[in-house]
Amino acid sequence: MPSSRRHIERHSTDRIGWLRAAVLGANDGIVSTASLLVGVAVAGSGNVVMIGVAGLVAGAMSMAAGEYVSVHSQADAEKADLARERKELAADPSGELAELTALYVARGLDPELAQQVARQLTTHDALAAHGREELGISQAYSARPVQAALASAASFAVGAAVPLAVSALLPGSYLVYWVAGISLASLVALGSLAAWAGGAGVWLGALRVGFWGALAIATTAGVGALVG
Repeated sequence: MPSSRRHIERHSTDRIGWLRAAVLGANDGIVSTASLLVGVAVAGSGNVVMIGVAGLVAGAMSMAAGEYVSVHSQADAEKADLARERKELAADPSGELAELTALYVARGLDPELAQQVARQLTTHDALAAHGREELGISQAYSARPVQAALASAASFAVGAAVPLAVSALLPGSYLVYWVAGISLASLVALGSLAAWAGGAGVWLGALRVGFWGALAIATTAGVGALVG
Protein backbone atom coordinates (compact mmCIF):
# COMPACT_ATOMS: atom_id res chain seq x y z
CA MET A 1 0.00 0.00 0.00
CA PRO A 2 1.52 3.38 -0.94
CA SER A 3 2.65 5.39 2.05
CA SER A 4 1.29 8.58 0.48
CA ARG A 5 -2.28 7.31 0.53
CA ARG A 6 -4.48 9.57 2.62
CA HIS A 7 -6.20 8.20 5.68
CA ILE A 8 -9.58 9.82 6.01
CA GLU A 9 -11.42 9.62 9.34
CA ARG A 10 -14.90 10.85 10.14
CA HIS A 11 -15.36 12.38 13.57
CA SER A 12 -18.46 13.43 15.48
CA THR A 13 -17.11 16.98 15.75
CA ASP A 14 -17.39 17.34 11.97
CA ARG A 15 -21.17 17.40 12.43
CA ILE A 16 -21.26 19.64 15.49
CA GLY A 17 -22.37 22.78 13.62
CA TRP A 18 -25.63 21.50 12.15
CA LEU A 19 -26.21 18.65 14.62
CA ARG A 20 -26.60 20.95 17.62
CA ALA A 21 -29.05 23.22 15.80
CA ALA A 22 -31.04 20.30 14.35
CA VAL A 23 -31.38 18.49 17.67
CA LEU A 24 -32.33 21.70 19.46
CA GLY A 25 -34.92 22.55 16.80
CA ALA A 26 -36.54 19.09 16.71
CA ASN A 27 -36.58 18.82 20.49
CA ASP A 28 -38.10 22.28 20.88
CA GLY A 29 -40.61 21.58 18.12
CA ILE A 30 -41.92 18.46 19.83
CA VAL A 31 -41.84 19.80 23.39
CA SER A 32 -43.29 23.26 22.77
CA THR A 33 -46.01 22.13 20.35
CA ALA A 34 -47.03 19.10 22.43
CA SER A 35 -47.09 21.22 25.57
CA LEU A 36 -49.15 23.89 23.80
CA LEU A 37 -51.66 21.36 22.47
CA VAL A 38 -51.97 19.55 25.79
CA GLY A 39 -52.37 22.80 27.71
CA VAL A 40 -55.09 24.06 25.36
CA ALA A 41 -56.87 20.69 25.32
CA VAL A 42 -56.87 20.42 29.11
CA ALA A 43 -58.11 24.00 29.42
CA GLY A 44 -60.85 23.19 26.90
CA SER A 45 -60.49 26.43 24.97
CA GLY A 46 -59.87 27.11 21.30
CA ASN A 47 -59.30 25.05 18.16
CA VAL A 48 -56.43 22.74 19.08
CA VAL A 49 -55.29 22.02 15.52
CA MET A 50 -55.41 25.67 14.44
CA ILE A 51 -53.45 26.73 17.51
CA GLY A 52 -50.93 23.96 16.79
CA VAL A 53 -50.40 25.15 13.21
CA ALA A 54 -49.84 28.72 14.43
CA GLY A 55 -47.40 27.42 17.02
CA LEU A 56 -45.50 25.45 14.37
CA VAL A 57 -45.06 28.42 12.04
CA ALA A 58 -44.25 30.90 14.78
CA GLY A 59 -41.86 28.51 16.49
CA ALA A 60 -39.98 27.64 13.30
CA MET A 61 -39.48 31.29 12.44
CA SER A 62 -38.45 32.08 16.00
CA MET A 63 -35.91 29.25 16.00
CA ALA A 64 -34.46 30.39 12.67
CA ALA A 65 -34.17 34.00 13.80
CA GLY A 66 -32.77 33.11 17.20
CA GLU A 67 -30.17 30.69 15.84
CA TYR A 68 -29.11 33.08 13.11
CA VAL A 69 -28.66 36.02 15.47
CA SER A 70 -26.84 34.04 18.18
CA VAL A 71 -24.55 32.13 15.82
CA HIS A 72 -23.89 35.28 13.79
CA SER A 73 -22.77 36.98 17.00
CA GLN A 74 -20.31 34.14 17.50
CA ALA A 75 -19.12 34.48 13.90
CA ASP A 76 -18.64 38.25 14.35
CA ALA A 77 -16.56 37.64 17.46
CA GLU A 78 -14.42 35.08 15.63
CA LYS A 79 -13.85 37.46 12.71
CA ALA A 80 -12.88 40.28 15.06
CA ASP A 81 -10.39 38.07 16.89
CA LEU A 82 -8.88 36.83 13.62
CA ALA A 83 -8.62 40.39 12.29
CA ARG A 84 -6.80 41.44 15.45
CA GLU A 85 -4.50 38.44 15.15
CA ARG A 86 -3.80 39.27 11.50
CA LYS A 87 -2.67 42.77 12.50
CA GLU A 88 -0.44 41.39 15.24
CA LEU A 89 1.17 38.96 12.79
CA ALA A 90 1.92 41.81 10.40
CA ALA A 91 3.23 44.14 13.12
CA ASP A 92 5.33 41.67 15.12
CA PRO A 93 5.93 38.35 13.33
CA SER A 94 8.84 37.33 15.55
CA GLY A 95 6.83 38.00 18.70
CA GLU A 96 3.92 35.97 17.37
CA LEU A 97 6.28 33.13 16.46
CA ALA A 98 7.62 33.12 20.01
CA GLU A 99 4.06 33.13 21.34
CA LEU A 100 3.11 30.13 19.19
CA THR A 101 6.28 28.34 20.26
CA ALA A 102 5.41 28.91 23.91
CA LEU A 103 1.96 27.42 23.35
CA TYR A 104 3.47 24.22 21.98
CA VAL A 105 5.98 24.07 24.83
CA ALA A 106 3.06 24.36 27.27
CA ARG A 107 1.43 21.42 25.52
CA GLY A 108 4.42 19.19 26.12
CA LEU A 109 6.88 19.70 23.25
CA ASP A 110 10.51 20.46 24.02
CA PRO A 111 11.54 24.03 23.10
CA GLU A 112 13.55 23.06 20.02
CA LEU A 113 10.82 20.91 18.52
CA ALA A 114 8.15 23.46 19.49
CA GLN A 115 10.01 26.19 17.63
CA GLN A 116 10.42 23.96 14.58
CA VAL A 117 6.70 23.13 14.52
CA ALA A 118 5.78 26.79 15.03
CA ARG A 119 8.02 27.86 12.15
CA GLN A 120 6.60 25.29 9.76
CA LEU A 121 2.99 26.05 10.63
CA THR A 122 3.66 29.79 10.39
CA THR A 123 5.12 29.28 6.93
CA HIS A 124 2.14 27.19 5.87
CA ASP A 125 -0.66 29.39 7.32
CA ALA A 126 0.24 31.61 10.24
CA LEU A 127 -3.27 32.97 10.82
CA ALA A 128 -4.84 29.50 10.87
CA ALA A 129 -2.20 28.25 13.29
CA HIS A 130 -2.75 31.13 15.71
CA GLY A 131 -6.51 30.93 15.32
CA ARG A 132 -6.48 27.25 16.18
CA GLU A 133 -3.88 27.22 18.96
CA GLU A 134 -4.31 30.65 20.54
CA LEU A 135 -8.00 31.42 19.95
CA GLY A 136 -9.46 27.92 19.72
CA ILE A 137 -11.06 28.60 16.33
CA SER A 138 -11.09 25.59 14.00
CA GLN A 139 -12.97 24.54 10.89
CA ALA A 140 -15.12 22.02 12.77
CA TYR A 141 -16.27 24.53 15.39
CA SER A 142 -16.47 27.68 13.30
CA ALA A 143 -19.83 29.45 13.35
CA ARG A 144 -22.14 29.07 10.33
CA PRO A 145 -25.24 31.24 10.94
CA VAL A 146 -27.25 30.32 7.83
CA GLN A 147 -26.65 26.61 8.28
CA ALA A 148 -27.70 26.79 11.94
CA ALA A 149 -30.83 28.83 11.13
CA LEU A 150 -32.00 26.50 8.36
CA ALA A 151 -31.26 23.35 10.35
CA SER A 152 -33.09 24.55 13.46
CA ALA A 153 -36.13 25.88 11.55
CA ALA A 154 -36.55 22.74 9.43
CA SER A 155 -36.05 20.39 12.37
CA PHE A 156 -38.46 22.42 14.51
CA ALA A 157 -41.15 22.06 11.84
CA VAL A 158 -40.54 18.32 11.58
CA GLY A 159 -40.65 17.92 15.35
CA ALA A 160 -43.76 20.06 15.74
CA ALA A 161 -45.51 18.08 12.99
CA VAL A 162 -45.55 14.97 15.22
CA PRO A 163 -47.93 16.18 17.97
CA LEU A 164 -49.82 18.29 15.44
CA ALA A 165 -50.52 15.25 13.26
CA VAL A 166 -51.70 13.31 16.29
CA SER A 167 -54.12 16.08 17.26
CA ALA A 168 -55.48 16.21 13.71
CA LEU A 169 -55.83 12.46 13.18
CA LEU A 170 -56.85 11.37 16.68
CA PRO A 171 -59.21 13.99 18.10
CA GLY A 172 -61.48 13.19 21.01
CA SER A 173 -61.47 12.74 24.75
CA TYR A 174 -58.15 10.88 24.74
CA LEU A 175 -56.34 13.54 22.72
CA VAL A 176 -54.19 14.64 25.67
CA TYR A 177 -52.92 11.10 26.30
CA TRP A 178 -52.23 10.41 22.64
CA VAL A 179 -50.33 13.65 22.13
CA ALA A 180 -48.34 13.26 25.33
CA GLY A 181 -47.53 9.59 24.77
CA ILE A 182 -46.47 9.81 21.13
CA SER A 183 -44.56 13.05 21.74
CA LEU A 184 -42.61 11.50 24.61
CA ALA A 185 -41.84 8.41 22.52
CA SER A 186 -40.60 10.70 19.74
CA LEU A 187 -38.44 12.62 22.21
CA VAL A 188 -36.87 9.41 23.48
CA ALA A 189 -36.14 8.33 19.90
CA LEU A 190 -34.70 11.77 19.12
CA GLY A 191 -32.49 11.72 22.19
CA SER A 192 -31.20 8.27 21.26
CA LEU A 193 -30.51 9.30 17.67
CA ALA A 194 -28.77 12.51 18.69
CA ALA A 195 -26.60 10.69 21.22
CA TRP A 196 -25.68 8.06 18.64
CA ALA A 197 -24.83 10.68 16.01
CA GLY A 198 -22.71 12.56 18.53
CA GLY A 199 -20.93 9.45 19.75
CA ALA A 200 -22.41 9.59 23.27
CA GLY A 201 -24.34 7.08 25.37
CA VAL A 202 -27.69 6.30 23.74
CA TRP A 203 -29.61 5.46 26.93
CA LEU A 204 -28.43 8.55 28.76
CA GLY A 205 -29.39 10.78 25.82
CA ALA A 206 -32.85 9.21 25.63
CA LEU A 207 -33.43 9.54 29.38
CA ARG A 208 -32.28 13.16 29.46
CA VAL A 209 -34.54 14.31 26.63
CA GLY A 210 -37.50 12.22 27.80
CA PHE A 211 -37.33 13.57 31.35
CA TRP A 212 -37.32 17.24 30.38
CA GLY A 213 -40.02 16.68 27.76
CA ALA A 214 -42.28 14.95 30.28
CA LEU A 215 -41.69 17.73 32.80
CA ALA A 216 -42.57 20.43 30.23
CA ILE A 217 -45.75 18.68 29.09
CA ALA A 218 -46.90 17.92 32.62
CA THR A 219 -46.26 21.48 33.78
CA THR A 220 -48.21 22.96 30.84
CA ALA A 221 -51.05 20.51 31.41
CA GLY A 222 -51.21 21.58 35.03
CA VAL A 223 -51.33 25.25 34.09
CA GLY A 224 -54.00 24.52 31.48
CA ALA A 225 -56.15 22.68 34.00
CA LEU A 226 -55.74 25.47 36.53
CA VAL A 227 -56.65 28.19 34.05
CA GLY A 228 -59.43 26.23 32.42
